[in-house]
Amino acid sequence: EGDVICVFSQYGEVVNINLVRDKKTGKSKGFCFLCYEDQRSTILAVDNFNGIKIKGRTIRVDHVANYRPPKDSDDLDDVTKALHAKGCGVKTPPHTSSDSLSEDDSVPIKKQKGEGCS
Repeated sequence: EGDVICVFSQYGEVVNINLVRDKKTGKSKGFCFLCYEDQRSTILAVDNFNGIKIKGRTIRVDHVANYRPPKDSDDLDDVTKALHAKGCGVKTPPHTSSDSLSEDDSVPIKKQKGEGCS
């Protein structure tokens, strides 16, 4: 866990990490979720770490929508409590009908010569 934080902190402050472990053995399952303090750090980490090799293993780094840290611990710090309350993933605004083009706003499409319906 410390090694992951050390590597990923190159692009910003890691405020939460969830290293997924097997419940019976306690061994790492080989993946984790982490949350940066700001979105810019997340984008930098995804752009720069996805597909690189660390200790002979190619890692995959991607975005997760609406990440929430696990709720299995009673001794939580203030930052983790705030993450439980509001989540840590990217919040996307809801789609509204005003976002789409109306009939009056339609964009004309040029057809190439010889192109048509068949």
